Amino acid sequence: MAVQINPSILSADFARLAEEAKAVQGADWLHVDVMDNHFVPNLTLGVPVVESLARATDTPLDCHLMIEDPDRWAPQYVEAGASSVTFHVEAAAAPVRLAREIRAKGARASMALKPATPIEPFEDLLPELDMLLIMTVEPGFGGQAFLDIMLPKIRRTRELIGKHGLQLWLQVDGGVSASTIERCADAGADVFVAGSAVYGAQDPAEAVRALRAQAEAATAKASWACDH
Repeated sequence: MAVQINPSILSADFARLAEEAKAVQGADWLHVDVMDNHFVPNLTLGVPVVESLARATDTPLDCHLMIEDPDRWAPQYVEAGASSVTFHVEAAAAPVRLAREIRAKGARASMALKPATPIEPFEDLLPELDMLLIMTVEPGFGGQAFLDIMLPKIRRTRELIGKHGLQLWLQVDGGVSASTIERCADAGADVFVAGSAVYGAQDPAEAVRALRAQAEAATAKASWACDH
C-alpha cells in the first residue's frame, strides 16, 4: 500500500486555514482534529469550520473526532464534507453501527485507539473499517513527544491486518517527524499524521515531500511490506 502523508491543521494558523491548506500541496489528506473539551482537555473546531475548509481546498479532509458521543456527531462531519471520519472506540457506544453509517454516507470509516487501549479486543471489528488510527501520544494537544512504546502495538496491528487479508490503512498520529517516521513505517504504519513537523517547517510542502521519501524508503525495507 502506498505511503500517505496527512498534515494536521492543529499546527496550522487557524486565522489562515485556506492558505495553510494550500501550503501543503502534494499532501494526500488534510488531518482535521476535532476536540470537544470533554473527551480530551482541549477545544478546537467543529462542523462549520469543516464545511468552510471543504469548500476552500481540493485536498480531501480526514476528520479525527476526539469527542464524546461520536455516534451522534460523526455523520454530520461526513455531511460537512469530510472524506474520512475517525471516531474513538473508547467513546463510541456502537462502533460497528457507526462505521457502517459513516460508510453508507459515502466516507471512509476509521477507528482510533488511545495509547492505553489494546488492539486485540477489537480484532473482529477490523473488517468494518477502512482505516485504524493508533495514537502515538495522548490525544488532546499537538507538539507532544512520540511514545516509542506504541511501536509494538503498531506491529501487532499490522499482523492482524495481514492475518485477515484486509486492505486496511494503518495510521499513526502524534509526534510523527523526520526522527520517528521511519520507525513507524518499519513497524507497519502506512498513513502518517504530521503537525508541527510540517507546519513548523519553513517550506511545508517540501516537508511533506521529505517525510514521504523517508517513509517510502523505510517501507521498502520493512519485513511486513516484503510479505505482500
